Amino acid sequence: MLLGILLIYLVMGSCAGVLAGLLGIGGGAVLVPGLLAVFALQGVEAPAMVHQAIATSLACVVFTALSSIRAHHRRGSVDWRLVARLAPGLLTGSLLGAVVADQINGLVLQRIFGAAALLIGLRMVFQRGADGGRLNLPGRVGLTVTGTGIGGLSALIGIGGGSLTVPWLSACRVPMVRAVGTSAACGLPIALAGVAGFVLTGWHEPGRMPHSIGYVLWPAVIGITVASMLAAPAGARLAHWLPARQLKRGFGVLLCVIGLRLAFAA
Repeated sequence: MLLGILLIYLVMGSCAGVLAGLLGIGGGAVLVPGLLAVFALQGVEAPAMVHQAIATSLACVVFTALSSIRAHHRRGSVDWRLVARLAPGLLTGSLLGAVVADQINGLVLQRIFGAAALLIGLRMVFQRGADGGRLNLPGRVGLTVTGTGIGGLSALIGIGGGSLTVPWLSACRVPMVRAVGTSAACGLPIALAGVAGFVLTGWHEPGRMPHSIGYVLWPAVIGITVASMLAAPAGARLAHWLPARQLKRGFGVLLCVIGLRLAFAA
């Protein structure tokens, strides 16, 4: 049974990696509902399974973010000065987000994720292109406040923050290529602080699944991360000859369906 579940994690990681390379989406939008489906397949009804899905997704983001940062840094598309100014807020917000998530009932947390997935899906469906930004980047205090908000929301729903950071940077007149690279770098402090928060808050949680440290389910992290990092280059190659815009809209529709289902689950 354990081997079969590990194979499922490998398949899930492969799908997440291909989609990340093909569409440039973060793993959390795929991994959280995928993990919940695997838990259901196992017949797991652990009280903390939603928290574990979100925490495990963030742990996967730590490793995929490192790979993504390396690729973007090579192309000179990361604004490290901006990352450094956002980092204190991102770290603080993500840690607080994990603490807040620990206090929320699992079903409520699932509905919050469902609503977020629905909004991300709608953006993917209706986004027409990169519009010119009309805002200016705020000062140090504004960047800290913004980083705290992005980090908190990202940790709460188990994503690396790209769905929030990229549109905001683009609105602040940061060129899209630089916005994507900078967002990838911002995903690392979000994931690290979020994982730390979920490990600490879930340390004595009685409703966790076996092989967990805090809320993080490490067999899932290993299987998903290995497969996704191997599969991401294949997705990037596919992006050169598949209709990525149409595929992105199609995935957005699927994400809307998943979001609705999770948001209105009984």
